[in-house]
Amino acid sequence: MTLSLEATFREEWPRAVGILTRVLGDLSLAEDAVQDAFATALERWPRDGVPRSPGAWIVATARNGAIDRLRREKTFARKAELLARLEGVPADEDADVSSIPDERLALLFTCCHPALAVDARIALTLREVAGLQTPEIARAFLVTEPALAQRLVRAKRRLRETGIPFRVPPDHLLPDRVPDVLRVLYLVFNEGYAATAGESLLRRDLCAEAIRLAKLVCVLMPDEPEAFGLLALLLLQDARREARVGDDGELVLLGDQDRRLWDGASIDEGLRVLRRAESLRRPGPYQLQAAIAAGHAEGAAPHVIAATYAALEQIDPSPIVRLNRAVAVALAGDVEEGLALIEGIEGLDGYSYLPAARADLLRRLDRNAEAAASYREALALTDNAPERRFLERRLRGVGG
Repeated sequence: MTLSLEATFREEWPRAVGILTRVLGDLSLAEDAVQDAFATALERWPRDGVPRSPGAWIVATARNGAIDRLRREKTFARKAELLARLEGVPADEDADVSSIPDERLALLFTCCHPALAVDARIALTLREVAGLQTPEIARAFLVTEPALAQRLVRAKRRLRETGIPFRVPPDHLLPDRVPDVLRVLYLVFNEGYAATAGESLLRRDLCAEAIRLAKLVCVLMPDEPEAFGLLALLLLQDARREARVGDDGELVLLGDQDRRLWDGASIDEGLRVLRRAESLRRPGPYQLQAAIAAGHAEGAAPHVIAATYAALEQIDPSPIVRLNRAVAVALAGDVEEGLALIEGIEGLDGYSYLPAARADLLRRLDRNAEAAASYREALALTDNAPERRFLERRLRGVGG
């Protein structure tokens, strides 16, 4: 794609897919129509120039293409109904697309519906809401394009067969559904922040997409404090990205990072967003995690960060939160207590950071034989090359 068409695709794809999905009631049909519209744009725009209103052009072209496709369909049961509904979509290629109801939030809630498997939610969100193409998503998650395409097909079939409504949930359901959306965005960011496999620790494109989508959620849900809490957390964590990997490509732990490499603009933005979240006076887990990240950014004392983790554990006693709190307690000076907390954690079988954290605390207590065993356990559970090299260096350091 040309640069202008690529930018239009990323910006207008979710808007157009949302509009057509609302009308057609079928995400697959809507996606096909919008995909055809962009294929037409790829052919015409380099020759005729970019339209005055690219978004309206895409919507109008997708609408007309969907009408043509339905008219050719001989057996489609709802043909007449859908043709009538498509007549209500603006056909003016120069229309003000902002006058059309924004369906991106409904699209996001649909893609993140709990009836879908988590991996399907992530793939569908990146495809339909972020506008990533199938090869990009497959590459990011280290799966083949056919496998990713099948994942998307199954997800859309599941949406259709279960009759999941295309809508923003009603107010009484929102408190239960918002966490599903935020969790998907956090999972996308975490895969970019610490890739599960491959030669690179970071995948900056995924971090950027998660932040962009989190900003979209904040725009569309301006009274949801946890959305702002998540955005603040992502900005504050992403601010450290240049310091997390050394010049040799190796992992650098937080305590060893060169703070001069931290992105001051991202930190300032994250702190502003966190204050916005806190002003809504409905604290939640993402806001507390963001407060912890803010503490690191502002140089808070280790015991303050450990205390914030204790507060987080009160509202989110998940195994990962308990692990992070244990590490914070150890960093605040009580290594024995941190190790005892780690030994009491259940439910993290197969999670490489648990034995890695245990190994580090055992190393600090000069219990090297036990540390070596835990480093080996962690190595068996990670496929990320920089993390493996880091663990191997630590293993050699304890004589393993």
